[in-house]
Amino acid sequence: MEIKRDLYLNRLIARMHNGMIKVVTGVRRCGKSYLLFNLFYKYLINQGIDDKHIIKIALDDRANKKFRDPDFLCDYIHQTISDNQQYYILLDEVQFVSEFEDVLNSFLHIPNADTYVTGSNARFLSKDVITEFRGRGDEIKMYPLSFSEFLSGYEGDRIEAFDAYMTYGGLPQVLSIKEPEQKSSYLKNLFEETYIKDIKDRYGIRHDDELEELVNTIASSVGGLTNPTKIANTFESLKKHKISKETVKVYLDYLCDSFLVEKAMRYDVKGRKYINTPVKYYFVDCGLRNARLNFRQVEKSHLTENIIYNELRSRGYNVDVGVVTVRTANGRGIREQRQYEVDFVCNLGSKRYYIQSAYKMETEEKEKQEKMSLRNIDDSFKKIIITGEPSLVQRDNDGITTISIYDFLLNDNSLEI
Repeated sequence: MEIKRDLYLNRLIARMHNGMIKVVTGVRRCGKSYLLFNLFYKYLINQGIDDKHIIKIALDDRANKKFRDPDFLCDYIHQTISDNQQYYILLDEVQFVSEFEDVLNSFLHIPNADTYVTGSNARFLSKDVITEFRGRGDEIKMYPLSFSEFLSGYEGDRIEAFDAYMTYGGLPQVLSIKEPEQKSSYLKNLFEETYIKDIKDRYGIRHDDELEELVNTIASSVGGLTNPTKIANTFESLKKHKISKETVKVYLDYLCDSFLVEKAMRYDVKGRKYINTPVKYYFVDCGLRNARLNFRQVEKSHLTENIIYNELRSRGYNVDVGVVTVRTANGRGIREQRQYEVDFVCNLGSKRYYIQSAYKMETEEKEKQEKMSLRNIDDSFKKIIITGEPSLVQRDNDGITTISIYDFLLNDNSLEI
């Protein structure tokens, strides 16, 4: 079964021959190798590129261990480029090469070579792409399957598919596993034996229990406002264990650097400034989050919010949590100040959207509550509520648009409806 990843394939195509190292990053098993070695490779072949001019090396394959030596790899590439035709260098899991930064920078001096690499663990971070390649690294951040991609390979209707997606996530391998027990086992083992082990090995973490409990805490409070101090206090009150807020902050950075979770900052919409703390954390894949908690806390409202966040990020938006301050008079005529939350403030170039995630709006009171923050934003950017159940697109007198989660996820232009 071949699932199209056109969003990322087109991003690679748009960057061809731009004089930079194209770096595909993302959590392990999200499909980076497949993108590079299958989809992009097929594109090159279909464009008439001779297979001899495409150099493919999977560096995580033990059979290719010799290529992990930087000098051997450099010599091999230079010897293989034997004419003046255009060559394409495709390297998977490049962090296996020692001194890979120098190796990749050296490829920039080959005039007829265009280089594409993948990297997925803590040795290969987004900030490294910026610093190590001296402004000549071009990052394409990849996420697990979007719901649209997931649905294209799912045998069933979209409502069943969404329940499966919410529960088991969008890692490509999960889609090919039929039995729920096997899906659960795969995700649990992957989390513990790959992601957590990678962090422990990379940073030499001695207190495994602290990291493990921190992951559980973040998974249990996905989409909730938090900060290192709050988490440290939770450890002390509930876990009966002391951990410093500095250690919590370091561990949270490790989780973000491994592409497992992302942090959403708070943004004062009216004051047009960021608020340092608290923040929200979202898992890059709901299946991984659920597996961490043994599928005990599958709360649809919080997971729908997480899915919306991931979809926005995969579409390229910068996503913050909005805060709207409203001043009103109470029953005694005294002026009061209240803060209302906007789930997502999304920016891409000159575009901005304010989005609320509301799994259900069963009463007028609930609808009023969800719209309160949006009604008190006095700019002209679009305001949207995404509900968790099928419904027609609606627009009220305040210009607030309500769409279903299905319309949002299955239409790339849904925010323009």
